[in-house]
Amino acid sequence: MKLLSSVQCFGGLQNQYEHVSEVLNCSMQFSVYLPPQAQAGQRVPVAYWLSGLTCTDQNFTTKAGAQRVAAELGIALVMPDTSPRGEGVPDDVDKAYDFGLGAGFYVDAIQVPWNSHYKMYSYIIDELPALIEESLPVSQLKSVFGHSMGGHGALTIALNNPARYASVSAFAPIVSPTQCPWGQKALALYLGNDPAVWQRHDTVALIRAGAQQLPMLIDQGLSDNFLASQLKTELLEAALQETGYQAEVRYQAGYDHSYYFIATFIEDHLRFHARYLK
Repeated sequence: MKLLSSVQCFGGLQNQYEHVSEVLNCSMQFSVYLPPQAQAGQRVPVAYWLSGLTCTDQNFTTKAGAQRVAAELGIALVMPDTSPRGEGVPDDVDKAYDFGLGAGFYVDAIQVPWNSHYKMYSYIIDELPALIEESLPVSQLKSVFGHSMGGHGALTIALNNPARYASVSAFAPIVSPTQCPWGQKALALYLGNDPAVWQRHDTVALIRAGAQQLPMLIDQGLSDNFLASQLKTELLEAALQETGYQAEVRYQAGYDHSYYFIATFIEDHLRFHARYLK
């Protein structure tokens, strides 16, 4: 881990690091907010934030306004990138925003040429937490949350690994990538054309298949221009009702898909996770 930058923020430190990822076969950057409690020698729990399409580790770091509340609650924040990066990492042939660089979809690709680098699922659940826990003053207690593509990543990663995460939340998540254009494109190219393989990365499918109950909070803006075509929150609500899975789904009138939406409700999500990170 190489420290690239460090600035004081609400009594803690907002840091950016670089490391060589064996899983992704490239160098990766990620950001970490260490609250004041960590500076005082306490091992603090961690909330992992997974960002959406086109984002890096910097979008949430600079726009969400999460550090003030994280400092109060004594929670570290980890913000990874959204895909592998660098020379030799393949990208969408048309440079489309919804696939390739900035669009790893938090899966482990099995199709050539993507399988040589695009293994964001294993990076998030195994390699990055191991590095964080070995190198920084954090405990093994962790939650995961995210936005849009990252909301999809947070929900599916938590549902597939319930013993690893205390809670999960999402802003405007892609709840069923098997049933929307963004997801269908990415899953086909990364995983191939067998729909059965896709189900493991679909929140609606996982809940219908009997996923273990986890504390779950979801916020969705009603003025989100992707709601009807890509996010389809109603499919998740139907699955919750059919199975009895307990999750709080909140619709927020007037809010769109932007970081203004995230910044407005980020305190709610951090306080939600703090209840379980004990």
